[in-house]
Amino acid sequence: MADSGSIVVTEARKQHPLSQIAASGTHRLLLKQWVKEEDLLARRVALREARLDGARKEIAFLYCAFFAFHAASVLLLFLSSSTAGPASACRRSWIPCLVSLLSSLAMLWALRYKSDTEAVLERLLAREREDALLLARAKSLRVEAKGADRPRRWQARDLAVFALFAVACGVLVLTRFLLCN
Repeated sequence: MADSGSIVVTEARKQHPLSQIAASGTHRLLLKQWVKEEDLLARRVALREARLDGARKEIAFLYCAFFAFHAASVLLLFLSSSTAGPASACRRSWIPCLVSLLSSLAMLWALRYKSDTEAVLERLLAREREDALLLARAKSLRVEAKGADRPRRWQARDLAVFALFAVACGVLVLTRFLLCN
């Protein structure tokens, strides 16, 4: 019975890809360092994923706040224009329009900042995952030089910012229409 158990352990040890390194006393320290590095990379990946999830939640909150603000401002302007005289409301309409425009631009700036943060976190997470994958496969890391001065390409998050800017401008036009007509 004892012999069959030791045979199974020996066969399992031979099947493991690192069995030759673990068998050598001089390489055992290197193997332990490798396992520590693998654990460190796994923790870094988990931390980056948590930060990326937080950034995405903040972006979703900013989208909701943008639309909620404009819905509330249009509702308040409609209610105020129906109670006040049309001539006085039209003369003072530049104040709510200016406030709406400035707050829209502030929200769009915050949204753009958070989406840039999300893009940076995605790149860092991809790099950490690649490092972990390369370490797990025991491949050497290659440094690839990419041109740093290449022209900027428009991305999907830029399209969202432009669409929200168009919505803000539409609300501005709607505000003038509600107050002056």
